[in-house]
Amino acid sequence: MHDITPHDRWQQAYIAEEDERSPFHRLEKDRNNYSHAVYNYYVHPEWDAFGSSTLYIKVLYADYLEGYAILELIGEWNDCLHNDIMYLKRKVIDYMLPEGIHKFILICENVLNFHGSDDCYYEEWQEEALEEGGWICFINTLRHVTEEMEDTRLQFFVHFGEAYNNIVWRPQKPKWLFKTVEAIVYRGVAQLRSG
Repeated sequence: MHDITPHDRWQQAYIAEEDERSPFHRLEKDRNNYSHAVYNYYVHPEWDAFGSSTLYIKVLYADYLEGYAILELIGEWNDCLHNDIMYLKRKVIDYMLPEGIHKFILICENVLNFHGSDDCYYEEWQEEALEEGGWICFINTLRHVTEEMEDTRLQFFVHFGEAYNNIVWRPQKPKWLFKTVEAIVYRGVAQLRSG
């Protein structure tokens, strides 16, 4: 895991540490020191800690005009033991919502496990995003992670699953990923309303 780095091809357009509106603004890190770990496995120092002991994040892009952010995650998402959603909501999302971010794309291909608890923070997050016409989407979740999320009934608050997997996003620009995911979200909402 120590050699898996967050996507860095968009850094010419956005760096969270340089964004005054980012929850990670002015975060200083030692890029030579591997101090964060998921259990016994160190993660690359480019990943940012937000309070969880098993899950790390990188804000890859934020567009305040269109109101969306793209975040990449690595590790184990454990709401049951570590209340990771509380840390994510309070330390990251609660800083982004007042700045006009209401559409969230979370890249979950490096989330190795998900252990759910209750859905209160997801419901709160969804309600706050919906107030401004927003949504939450997890893309490229592993099959067993999708099943674990469904068991926790996250599908009532977050868009994820087969329609949002296998998105080849790395060679694309952030706006392409946003427009692609947004189209899938709106197509799914339209199908629910008509069905």
